[in-house]
Amino acid sequence: MPMPSPSFDIRGKIAVVTGASRGIGRAIAEGLAGAGATVVLAGREASSLAAVEKEIAPAGGRVSYVVLDVAKAKSIDKAFASIAKRHGRIDILVNNAGMEEVRPSLEVDEALWDRILDTNLKGAFFSAQAAAKRMTGGGAILNLCSLTSEVGVPTAVPYGASKSGLLGMTRALAAEWAARGIRVNGIGPGYFRTALTEVFYQDEAWQRAMLDKIPLRRFGRLEDLIGAAVFLCSEAAAYVTGQVLYVDGGYLASI
Repeated sequence: MPMPSPSFDIRGKIAVVTGASRGIGRAIAEGLAGAGATVVLAGREASSLAAVEKEIAPAGGRVSYVVLDVAKAKSIDKAFASIAKRHGRIDILVNNAGMEEVRPSLEVDEALWDRILDTNLKGAFFSAQAAAKRMTGGGAILNLCSLTSEVGVPTAVPYGASKSGLLGMTRALAAEWAARGIRVNGIGPGYFRTALTEVFYQDEAWQRAMLDKIPLRRFGRLEDLIGAAVFLCSEAAAYVTGQVLYVDGGYLASI
C-alpha cells in the first residue's frame, strides 16, 4: 500500500500573525493567506495593518486585522477574545512581533531591557497563552526565534536574551501542550534585510564579512521563510514539535 502524501493544506485554518504590518510578519501573513488560511493581522497601528490587509487580500483566503499591544497582557487577551468570537476558534499563531535596539551592554538601561523583553518574550508567551485557550481542536504555534537564540552577538544582549528565552519557551510549551494537540515550533531566520535589521546593512564592510560566513553566499529573501512557515503550520509537520528550523543559508552549520 503506497504511503500517503503529506498534506501542506491550511485552507480554512484561522491564523493570527503578530507584528504583521511589515517585514517578516507581513511576508508570513501573505504566505499563509496565499496557502488558503483566514489570516488575522495583529499589531499596534491600525492604519499600517489596514494597508497590508488591502495589499495581501488578493493573495487568497480572507484577511482582517486587530489592534493590540503585545507588551500588555490585557491588550493581548482582549484582541484574541475578539478574534475567537468572530471566527469561533484559532488554529495557528505566528509570534512574530519583536523589536531590537543596538547598544553596548554597559549602556543598556532598565527601560530598554524591559521594552525589548516585554515585546519579544513576554508578549510571545501571553499571545501563545491567549491563542492556546482558544485552540479548541488543537493547533500550531510558530515562534520567530533568531540566530541569537543560539549564538552571542555583541551589542545585542537584551535581544539575544529575549530570543534565547523564546527558544526555551518553545521547547517547554511543546512539552506541556502536546497533550492539548498543540504543536509549538520556531523559525530562526538568518540574515534578512528588514526595517529591524537595516542598521547593520548600512555598513558595507559588515555585509561583506557576513556573506563570507554564509555558505549559500547571499542574504535571505523574505519569501525564503514562507515555505518553512506553511510546513510547520500544516499537517505535514504533525509529528514535529519543540523544534526550531533555522532558515539561514547554512550559517549555523558552518561556524
